[in-house]
Amino acid sequence: MQFSSRLNLACHILLYLAEYQDTQKVTSEVLSATTGVNAVNVRKTLGLLKAANLIEVRPGIGGTFLTRRPEGITLADVFDAVEDKEAPLFPMHANPNRNCPVGRSIGSVMDARVRVLEDALHSEMERMTIQQMQDDMHHLLQQEKISDEKEKNHGSN
Repeated sequence: MQFSSRLNLACHILLYLAEYQDTQKVTSEVLSATTGVNAVNVRKTLGLLKAANLIEVRPGIGGTFLTRRPEGITLADVFDAVEDKEAPLFPMHANPNRNCPVGRSIGSVMDARVRVLEDALHSEMERMTIQQMQDDMHHLLQQEKISDEKEKNHGSN
Protein backbone atom coordinates (compact mmCIF):
# COMPACT_ATOMS: atom_id res chain seq x y z
CA MET A 1 0.00 0.00 0.00
CA GLN A 2 1.65 3.17 -1.20
CA PHE A 3 0.16 6.45 -2.30
CA SER A 4 0.78 8.11 -5.60
CA SER A 5 -1.11 11.06 -7.03
CA ARG A 6 -3.52 8.59 -8.70
CA LEU A 7 -5.75 8.48 -5.61
CA ASN A 8 -6.23 12.25 -5.64
CA LEU A 9 -6.70 12.26 -9.41
CA ALA A 10 -9.27 9.46 -9.23
CA CYS A 11 -11.19 11.26 -6.47
CA HIS A 12 -11.15 14.46 -8.52
CA ILE A 13 -12.57 12.54 -11.50
CA LEU A 14 -15.26 10.81 -9.43
CA LEU A 15 -16.27 14.06 -7.73
CA TYR A 16 -16.48 15.77 -11.10
CA LEU A 17 -18.68 12.96 -12.39
CA ALA A 18 -20.90 13.09 -9.31
CA GLU A 19 -21.30 16.81 -9.83
CA TYR A 20 -21.66 17.08 -13.61
CA GLN A 21 -22.39 13.75 -15.32
CA ASP A 22 -26.11 14.56 -15.58
CA THR A 23 -25.63 18.04 -17.03
CA GLN A 24 -22.70 17.74 -19.43
CA LYS A 25 -20.84 15.22 -21.54
CA VAL A 26 -17.79 14.31 -19.46
CA THR A 27 -14.87 13.22 -21.64
CA SER A 28 -11.19 12.67 -20.90
CA GLU A 29 -10.51 16.10 -22.41
CA VAL A 30 -12.99 17.73 -20.01
CA LEU A 31 -11.44 15.82 -17.11
CA SER A 32 -7.96 16.81 -18.27
CA ALA A 33 -9.00 20.46 -18.17
CA THR A 34 -10.44 20.28 -14.66
CA THR A 35 -7.60 18.21 -13.20
CA GLY A 36 -4.72 19.88 -15.01
CA VAL A 37 -3.44 16.40 -15.86
CA ASN A 38 -2.52 15.22 -19.35
CA ALA A 39 -5.47 13.49 -21.08
CA VAL A 40 -3.37 10.32 -21.58
CA ASN A 41 -2.90 10.01 -17.80
CA VAL A 42 -6.58 10.78 -17.23
CA ARG A 43 -7.50 7.97 -19.66
CA LYS A 44 -5.19 5.56 -17.80
CA THR A 45 -6.93 6.42 -14.54
CA LEU A 46 -10.33 6.10 -16.20
CA GLY A 47 -9.28 2.63 -17.35
CA LEU A 48 -8.44 1.63 -13.79
CA LEU A 49 -11.75 3.01 -12.48
CA LYS A 50 -13.62 1.21 -15.26
CA ALA A 51 -11.83 -2.07 -14.52
CA ALA A 52 -12.97 -1.70 -10.89
CA ASN A 53 -16.54 -1.09 -12.12
CA LEU A 54 -16.69 2.37 -10.56
CA ILE A 55 -17.38 4.11 -13.87
CA GLU A 56 -18.65 3.32 -17.32
CA VAL A 57 -17.88 4.94 -20.64
CA ARG A 58 -20.90 4.96 -22.91
CA PRO A 59 -20.10 4.52 -26.58
CA GLY A 60 -22.31 6.27 -29.08
CA ILE A 61 -23.64 9.07 -26.89
CA GLY A 62 -20.23 9.28 -25.28
CA GLY A 63 -19.33 10.45 -21.86
CA THR A 64 -18.31 8.90 -18.58
CA PHE A 65 -20.68 8.02 -15.75
CA LEU A 66 -20.55 6.63 -12.23
CA THR A 67 -21.83 3.07 -11.97
CA ARG A 68 -22.95 3.64 -8.37
CA ARG A 69 -24.36 6.53 -6.44
CA PRO A 70 -21.66 8.63 -4.71
CA GLU A 71 -22.65 7.30 -1.27
CA GLY A 72 -21.92 3.78 -2.54
CA ILE A 73 -18.31 4.49 -3.51
CA THR A 74 -15.80 4.49 -0.68
CA LEU A 75 -12.31 5.91 -0.62
CA ALA A 76 -11.16 2.31 -0.12
CA ASP A 77 -12.88 1.36 -3.39
CA VAL A 78 -11.02 4.14 -5.16
CA PHE A 79 -7.70 3.31 -3.52
CA ASP A 80 -8.05 -0.35 -4.40
CA ALA A 81 -8.85 0.59 -8.00
CA VAL A 82 -5.92 2.89 -8.68
CA GLU A 83 -3.10 2.22 -6.22
CA ASP A 84 -0.67 -0.66 -5.92
CA LYS A 85 -1.86 -2.46 -2.80
CA GLU A 86 1.26 -4.61 -2.76
CA ALA A 87 3.67 -1.67 -2.52
CA PRO A 88 4.57 -0.91 1.09
CA LEU A 89 3.17 2.26 2.63
CA PHE A 90 6.54 2.91 4.26
CA PRO A 91 9.21 1.29 2.07
CA MET A 92 12.20 -0.10 3.91
CA HIS A 93 15.60 1.42 3.15
CA ALA A 94 17.38 -0.79 0.67
CA ASN A 95 20.45 -2.17 2.42
CA PRO A 96 20.42 -2.27 6.21
CA ASN A 97 23.67 -3.69 7.57
CA ARG A 98 23.00 -7.39 8.28
CA ASN A 99 26.04 -7.45 10.62
CA CYS A 100 24.33 -4.96 12.93
CA PRO A 101 21.63 -6.28 15.31
CA VAL A 102 19.38 -3.32 14.47
CA GLY A 103 20.02 -3.63 10.75
CA ARG A 104 19.31 -7.36 10.87
CA SER A 105 15.98 -6.99 12.67
CA ILE A 106 14.55 -3.62 11.58
CA GLY A 107 12.61 -5.08 8.65
CA SER A 108 10.72 -7.57 10.80
CA VAL A 109 10.23 -5.09 13.62
CA MET A 110 8.72 -2.51 11.25
CA ASP A 111 6.70 -4.93 9.08
CA ALA A 112 4.29 -5.88 11.87
CA ARG A 113 3.66 -2.25 12.79
CA VAL A 114 3.27 -1.11 9.21
CA ARG A 115 0.68 -3.86 8.59
CA VAL A 116 -1.34 -2.56 11.55
CA LEU A 117 -1.15 0.98 10.17
CA GLU A 118 -2.13 -0.15 6.67
CA ASP A 119 -5.10 -2.11 7.99
CA ALA A 120 -6.24 0.86 10.09
CA LEU A 121 -5.87 3.24 7.16
CA HIS A 122 -7.85 0.97 4.83
CA SER A 123 -10.52 0.53 7.48
CA GLU A 124 -10.87 4.33 7.79
CA MET A 125 -11.04 4.67 4.00
CA GLU A 126 -13.94 2.18 3.98
CA ARG A 127 -15.96 4.68 6.03
CA MET A 128 -15.34 7.64 3.71
CA THR A 129 -17.50 8.06 0.62
CA ILE A 130 -17.49 10.15 -2.52
CA GLN A 131 -20.80 11.59 -1.28
CA GLN A 132 -19.15 12.82 1.92
CA MET A 133 -16.39 14.38 -0.15
CA GLN A 134 -18.96 16.02 -2.42
CA ASP A 135 -20.81 17.37 0.63
CA ASP A 136 -17.52 18.77 1.98
CA MET A 137 -16.83 20.36 -1.40
CA HIS A 138 -20.27 22.03 -1.42
CA HIS A 139 -19.69 23.31 2.12
CA LEU A 140 -16.29 24.75 1.18
CA LEU A 141 -17.72 26.40 -1.93
CA GLN A 142 -20.58 27.88 0.11
CA GLN A 143 -18.11 29.27 2.65
CA GLU A 144 -16.03 30.70 -0.21
CA LYS A 145 -19.14 32.36 -1.65
CA ILE A 146 -20.04 33.87 1.73
CA SER A 147 -16.49 35.14 2.16
CA ASP A 148 -16.48 36.66 -1.34
CA GLU A 149 -19.81 38.38 -0.67
CA LYS A 150 -18.51 39.83 2.60
CA GLU A 151 -15.41 41.18 0.85
CA LYS A 152 -17.53 42.64 -1.94
CA ASN A 153 -19.91 44.32 0.52
CA HIS A 154 -17.08 45.53 2.74
CA GLY A 155 -15.21 46.96 -0.25
CA SER A 156 -18.21 48.93 -1.46
CA ASN A 157 -18.62 50.84 1.83
